Amino acid sequence: MTTSAERHEYKAEMKQLLHLIVHSLYTHPEVFVRELISNASDAINKARFRSLTDAQMLDRDAPFEIHLSVDAAEQRFTLEDSGIGMTKEDLMNKLGTVASSGTLEFIKQMKEQNATLDGNMIGQFGVGFYAVFMVADDVTVETRHADPDSIGLRWQSDGKGSFTIEECDKATRGTRISFRLKDEAKEFSEEYRLKSLIQKYSNFVDFPITLNGEKANSVRALWQAPKEGITTEEAHEFYKFVAGDYQEPLGYVHIAIEGAVNFKALVFVPKTPILRPFAQDLDKSLHLYTNKVLIQEHCKELLPDYLRFLRGVVDTDDLPLNVSREITQTSPQMTKIRNVITSKVLSLLEDWASNDAAKYEEFYRAVGNVFKIGINSDFTNREKITALLRFESSTQAAGTLVGLQGYTERMKPEQNEIYFFTGERREAMLAQPNMEYFIKHGLEVLLLTDPLDIVIAPSIPSFEGKALVSIDKATLSSSPQSNESTPETTPTDDSSPLLALFKEVLGDSVENVQSSKRLVESAVTLVVGKEGLDAQMEKMMKMMDSNFTGGRKVLEVNMEHPLITKLAAMQLAEPGSPRLRQFITQLYEGALLLEGNMPSPAVFVRRMTDIMTEAAS
Repeated sequence: MTTSAERHEYKAEMKQLLHLIVHSLYTHPEVFVRELISNASDAINKARFRSLTDAQMLDRDAPFEIHLSVDAAEQRFTLEDSGIGMTKEDLMNKLGTVASSGTLEFIKQMKEQNATLDGNMIGQFGVGFYAVFMVADDVTVETRHADPDSIGLRWQSDGKGSFTIEECDKATRGTRISFRLKDEAKEFSEEYRLKSLIQKYSNFVDFPITLNGEKANSVRALWQAPKEGITTEEAHEFYKFVAGDYQEPLGYVHIAIEGAVNFKALVFVPKTPILRPFAQDLDKSLHLYTNKVLIQEHCKELLPDYLRFLRGVVDTDDLPLNVSREITQTSPQMTKIRNVITSKVLSLLEDWASNDAAKYEEFYRAVGNVFKIGINSDFTNREKITALLRFESSTQAAGTLVGLQGYTERMKPEQNEIYFFTGERREAMLAQPNMEYFIKHGLEVLLLTDPLDIVIAPSIPSFEGKALVSIDKATLSSSPQSNESTPETTPTDDSSPLLALFKEVLGDSVENVQSSKRLVESAVTLVVGKEGLDAQMEKMMKMMDSNFTGGRKVLEVNMEHPLITKLAAMQLAEPGSPRLRQFITQLYEGALLLEGNMPSPAVFVRRMTDIMTEAAS
């Protein structure tokens, strides 16, 4: 059965993509083997899952296998699978267009930036099939979908300007890909070469792979093997296959549990998050098997959100083969499995944090912004997560990350609080007036520069009995050598006439005006009042709600600052001076400017110009 072929033109962006793939991007053309086998494995998984519930599926009893055949003399390459097959719509969408709208843009940016992009990364762009055009001039795809009323279809293209689709005689379900290898790629028609590539890239595919009739992969369910029966090399290769990653993982946990719940698992911590540039990575998770049969490719219920970067396999015999996603969402077995996996992974991270700080820091820099959200979602493990958080510090070199445990060990004997400061950039934070007291007295301050830290910090009221306090709210003593903290609300010299004038001029703009013990070099600063939020939290709230006004702050005045002493003398000499009121307003708005809450910069600059003009007269 044949019909006239329909010819379809590739869109302009598709032509550009194919040109980049064939001529510019790949330094390892061998990856086409891995990509074709991976696609075949995905198709068979879909067919196997459908066979569990669809008695009418085409060739339901056919074995799930992948067959490769090569002919060195003819330089022919053929791969055939018994997978789900493709419809005409699938051929148009999957083989005729760019996989995702951002793929081409991303690859072009990588090329323009001269960034390294080799063949090992191809699977992360959803364009793996097109790797065949690195080794072939023309490709033929014959396929038949699993629907019982499907027909055979043939897709052909030279990977340049167009492709054709026509009906063909194909009696069985699945897909066959065939082509003649280019002369420069004829090595891939040699059996020994193909076998080595299959064992390198696809040894852990769940289905038998045959090469010219002989089995070529192990089909070993590695997670079922005892821990001592798995080598590190095997585990790493398995990870690369199951995660679609080209790097080795940072580490993994092997779990075998029998009791209230029965399951085995291999769970890996990636070296970098497996973030596919144009896909929703939150849709990715561990693969769920029951008795070595894939049930869900990405089962979200197996992990809490803050560990969603993990990859691996979970196999349990406590769930039926036809389990639905609705059942997994409410299953008590799934809850128990998730709790065990979470506990094991946190134990692994605790071990790294204690015994391999470099590895833990590598982990935290890669996924810390995801991991830390567990503080607000996993209350059972909050203490463990808190101990695993990392921040920059005012007393450590830039870029160094420290934990709360290390901070408490470095605390001064008389120090009763853990100090932190939220901001955007380390350099700007260290230059803030509110840091002067802490720098002068050698008190360590955690620098929370991640915007998410603003939300995280309030969820950690204390650590090992030490309260976490923002430096904007901290109560300070005259000297850190004293064990008694004198609250800022009761300073000894707040009866100063100058402070009274500050209060009169600023009125309801501030909660209070008081003398400061935290300032060393600056004249004034704003600190959080009794009910207020720190500056960064207020800024975030204003971004979320344009009507949010925030609370009034307390203006602290450094009574020993040369400018303040001159203003005090000026008040005595010129009690009603409008210039004095102008200076007070300028000092207050300067403090607003430093914390990023200046309402009218133009007015501030104009007043500053007037003051400078008068001073220069």
